[in-house]
Amino acid sequence: MGLGVCLTAIPPARHYKQIMDTPNPVMVDRWTGAAPYWEKYRATIRQMLAPVAQGLVDAARIGPGQSVLDIATGPGEPALSIAAVVGPAGSVTGIDLVPGMIAAARRAAERTGLANIRFEVATAAALPFADNSFDAVVCRFGVMFFPSPVDAVREMLRVLKPGGRLALAVWGAEDQNSFFHCLSRVVGKYVEPSPPSPDAPDGFRFARPGDLLEVLVQAGVTEALERLLEFDIQAPISAEEFCALRFEMSEQLREKAAKLPEPQLSELKREAIEALREYATDQGMSFPAQVLIVSGYRP
Repeated sequence: MGLGVCLTAIPPARHYKQIMDTPNPVMVDRWTGAAPYWEKYRATIRQMLAPVAQGLVDAARIGPGQSVLDIATGPGEPALSIAAVVGPAGSVTGIDLVPGMIAAARRAAERTGLANIRFEVATAAALPFADNSFDAVVCRFGVMFFPSPVDAVREMLRVLKPGGRLALAVWGAEDQNSFFHCLSRVVGKYVEPSPPSPDAPDGFRFARPGDLLEVLVQAGVTEALERLLEFDIQAPISAEEFCALRFEMSEQLREKAAKLPEPQLSELKREAIEALREYATDQGMSFPAQVLIVSGYRP
């Protein structure tokens, strides 16, 4: 996530929200620091979260020829995957608050040679697009960090065409997502965890069924639905490689690791790798996962 919107790209829109919600600077800094690692592991992450991308495509009923907005796209996913679904007659726009993420997404798009996709630095609270611009809006693991999720969903509805669909994905309960808790339980033995407040911008902010669904209802989404997606996060890497991936991608894990003297850090990582071996297979790592996908129409 970044620090502002591309004002030069904003078309006229009668109801455009001129004053955007101020992003949390700590959160902005955290994602800025993580951007190089998300680009480094982009291909692996794409494979790991492919079932979620497909779940969003299905929930938003995305098909050939449609125009789609991907909010909090990070280094370009699921926008790049969706670009293949809509085809050359369609178009995909990805936005993120972090300029480093958008730069990585643009590099990925150049490598694929796709001509139907573009990326912009923008905030979900004040989308730089005219009313009625998109057939579908998706957001994968972004809404948990928005300062005002209801306002953000209202912005999504504004840029959707009448009858257009939106679909948002959030993590389910942490204890049902071993991708997270396998390492966090080990790290918690070495660094005292600090539980977030119930409504804090945290990865599991909307893990309780019904919470994000209520946000959509408050924002005015029609026929809001919630689906539990159960799948396996699969990565063709070893336990050692996965441990390195998690510690590099997560600013929080890196901050906690930095507090430890080298002997303790080495012991932590040894213990973490041993815990991860429970999820190792002949094809790599495989973690049971649960994600909530909520969706609905613009009236």
